[in-house]
Amino acid sequence: MREKILIHATDLFLNYGFKSITMDDISNHIGISKKTIYQHFENKTTLVEAVSMHVFNTISCGINDICSSKKDPIEEIFNIKHFVMEHLKDEKSSPQYQLQKYYPKIFNTLKKKQFDIMQECVKDNLLRGVEIGLYRSSINIEFISRIYFNSMVAIKDKELFPLQHFSVNTLMIYFLEYHLRGICTEKGILTLNKFIKNQS
Repeated sequence: MREKILIHATDLFLNYGFKSITMDDISNHIGISKKTIYQHFENKTTLVEAVSMHVFNTISCGINDICSSKKDPIEEIFNIKHFVMEHLKDEKSSPQYQLQKYYPKIFNTLKKKQFDIMQECVKDNLLRGVEIGLYRSSINIEFISRIYFNSMVAIKDKELFPLQHFSVNTLMIYFLEYHLRGICTEKGILTLNKFIKNQS
């Protein structure tokens, strides 16, 4: 039952937001009593934390699988983008932003975990890109990997990038192009242009 609650709550939170969905909404959606939910989750905050970790683990495993295939580094970045967007429901409800605003403690714990996972993946991507001549050999990998992570967090700030002006998918494409054009060689730019063309 715990797994069932977690799956349904994840779907509701990602579609409608952590703030707007209540325990009543979840119990009605599943067709169980709130008492049953509370047998597995002490309160809404506990459930939000469980959902956040569930989504994080799902996405982390998927990203690790993509990275372990050692594909072309530029292709890898776009594959990760597609995978993340698919699992976050195109972030219609701005889950990360809502988490930061209403559940800051959970957000900060999650951010640290995300950073640890992304640093390893991004550094590996950068090193392989340099090795095969897609990225410039002069780039500072430690600096670029940290800027990449912070930029990914920043573009999910709905006060900075309101949804009425920027869709999440569009922001991701803009950012990835911005990131890659700053580090690519001429050979890398040719590869990048093919992926950008396919996104439009």
